[in-house]
Parts: sequence; C-alpha cells; structure tokens
Amino acid sequence: MMTALIRYTLATVIHSQRYLAPVMVFVVCVATASGSNQGPLPGVYAVNSGALLACAAWLSIAVISVEEPAHRAIAIVTAGSAVRVLIATLVTDCLVLAAMALGGLALPLLMAPHSITGADVLVGALAHLMCGTTGLAIGLLCSRLVFRRQGYAFLTASACVAAALLVSGMPPNTLFKHLANTGHGDTVLGSTTALATTGPALLAAAAVATHVISTRKD
Repeated sequence: MMTALIRYTLATVIHSQRYLAPVMVFVVCVATASGSNQGPLPGVYAVNSGALLACAAWLSIAVISVEEPAHRAIAIVTAGSAVRVLIATLVTDCLVLAAMALGGLALPLLMAPHSITGADVLVGALAHLMCGTTGLAIGLLCSRLVFRRQGYAFLTASACVAAALLVSGMPPNTLFKHLANTGHGDTVLGSTTALATTGPALLAAAAVATHVISTRKD
C-alpha cells in the first residue's frame, strides 16, 4: 500500500511540475556560488546548504499544495489513514531533496578547482542533510495543512527561514559559521555531526505537529 501511495504522490508531483521552481532556483544559486568561489570546500558547502534550506521549505509547501483538499480527502479514504498520506508526501519531499543535495555536493567539484578530502565531502553532506530537513520541517509547518491562508503561510515561512539562516545560536547559523571559518572539514566534523541531528529531529517533530493540527482542523 505505502509503495503504491508513494508512487502516486511522486507521479502527481512530477506531473504538476510545481517542484520545478524551487529546484531551478536552487540550481542557479549553487551554480553561481560554485562557479565563483574557489576557496575552501566547506565554505562553498555552507552557501549551498543555506540555499537548500530556503528551497526545501518552498519545495515542501509546493508538494503539499499539489492536491486540492477534496482530492487529498479522497486519497486519505483510499489509503485508509491520513498518516500514510502524510508519510508518502514526506518521502516524496525527501526523494526530491536528495537529488538537490547531490547537486549541491557535486557541482562545486565540477565547476571550480578545489582541494578535496573525504572529510570535506562528508561535512558538506551533513550540512545539506541538516539544512534540507530543517527546510522541509519549516515548509511542512507552514503548509496548507496548518495555514488555511497562504499569505500568512508565506510570511511565516519567510520569517522562519530568515531566522534559521541569520539568527546567532540557531543550528543552521552555527553550522554556517563553523564551515565558513575553516579550511579543512576534519576540524569541524564532530560539531557538524552533532548539529546535523537537529534537522531530522525537527522534521519528525514537525510531521507529528502537522498531523495533529490538520486532523483537528478537518
């Protein structure tokens, strides 16, 4: 059942093409940063993961908005559970996010000369994981399942993304500072690993909160 539901959700998202805007904006940001920055690789990955956070929030909102409420209600009845539909949406988000993260990791290696180490790439992967899942969590909490008025959702999502990126002490902001101030990934591998766990944890919490809120509203 879940495999068929995920395939249906993925096919619906691909057919709607609503994923294209956040994906293309991310590719442009990464290509610009990667082509013009020949400095240490962790610093480049800091910029790319920041762009991924913002675009992942956009992606999450776009994927949930693909289906009208009536169509989503039919999907819930067919699947037998609102939880299953939400999980299928999250898996679809994560599949698109994984492709975006791979682009964020690979393009800097292809577009400019860098001194590459395994630690640099691992740190970059962890940064993309943390920022990507944080962005999905923000988008989920600001989606139509929680906010009925899209204007409020947009303002809230923008404020949350800006806070995550710019407010000192927030995990993404702390991560960016660590990566930007080092020339070697192995020096920040421990701190990056610790920070990376906050993203998936936030996404899990956001999924639970979204389910509870949407269920009560329905």
